[in-house]
Amino acid sequence: MKVAYIINTYPSPSHTFIRREIAALERRGMTVHRIAMRADRDRLADPRDRAEDARTEHVLERGALALLRAGLGAALGNPAGFGRALALAWGCGSRAEGGARLRHMVYLLEAAFVARRCAELGVAHAHAHFGTNSATVAMLAHALGGPGYSFTVHGPEEFDHPRALSMGEKIARARFALAVSQFGRSQLCRWAAPADWPRLHVLHCGIEFPATSEMPSLPQGPLRLVSIGRFAEQKGQLLALEALARARTHAPGLHLTLVGDGPLRHAIETRIAAPDLAGAVTLTGWLDQDGVARELARAHALLLPSFAEGLPVVIMEALGAGRPVISTYIAGIPELVTPDCGWLVPAGDAEALAETIARAAATPPETLAQMGRAGQARSRARHDIDRQAELLERLFVATER
Repeated sequence: MKVAYIINTYPSPSHTFIRREIAALERRGMTVHRIAMRADRDRLADPRDRAEDARTEHVLERGALALLRAGLGAALGNPAGFGRALALAWGCGSRAEGGARLRHMVYLLEAAFVARRCAELGVAHAHAHFGTNSATVAMLAHALGGPGYSFTVHGPEEFDHPRALSMGEKIARARFALAVSQFGRSQLCRWAAPADWPRLHVLHCGIEFPATSEMPSLPQGPLRLVSIGRFAEQKGQLLALEALARARTHAPGLHLTLVGDGPLRHAIETRIAAPDLAGAVTLTGWLDQDGVARELARAHALLLPSFAEGLPVVIMEALGAGRPVISTYIAGIPELVTPDCGWLVPAGDAEALAETIARAAATPPETLAQMGRAGQARSRARHDIDRQAELLERLFVATER
């Protein structure tokens, strides 16, 4: 079976879970064509992502003329279908904000290009990751006569603006829609007609596990935490630094490594320079997959005090590496992080987070190791990429019948 993956920006440092999913489907014998709207080459640190970039067709790199030709070809080849797709794009743009009608006309041209490429490649089904503009392009391509489509909603962006994203319309027209957690599916149920609920499924993001369950030994000395993610408001790094400063009054040897980069870097650097955090924080920038694994091995636990999430892949990776997790009671996180493998605190509560960090610092190493083993078993059971790819393949194949 030939499938096209439709993604806005791909590959990207934060989208390794898509690369793993595609690779697992290909191991199962499926043919996957990668079609992204744009590239993110300047930020690719992992050689595997750079190799994936070479396998990906980037629509906007074809230039405006190619898109206009695709749109004109769609209009001349199927005037009625193009008219319906145009009306659909205009209606979706009307529900969004900030010049969205014009933006949706661009999506329509992208969709015309995608529909043509899917026909040329013999694609039977298109799958979009994220319910944002990538799902819009897949939906419009289908309206233009392209293949049926499905899409995966991750959150939190889709949870913030479901009506502006025409989420109900996308679900109604899709063959099926996926969420990465039960919480995410519940949100899809809010925006979908009850008759569409049977086509809403939970498919977990997956990670690759070694053949054995052996995990790195815990480091010696005071508690070392690692936080991995884009430096953005929703990830809560500034709150983590505030909590760390408070916790150091009880556990002065605490250390935090921040892996990532983003718009809050300057604010984070400014906070780290304060006397109460002197020498307590290390910034690494973006790391490749192996670098992330090394930092998890050097830490006792993952710290992720997010304000908004779907279900972070980094939590799956940390638990898979045998490291407990400190995170927040939001979205799908409580479905994975349970008391036997981590601690959860109310989002935005610096004092509760500081108390939990101090509690982790006082936890005996043997207890941390036991929590790590429990977390690894839980992550393996729920997030093995080959098992998730098998479930996804079944959904794809069922759409052909």
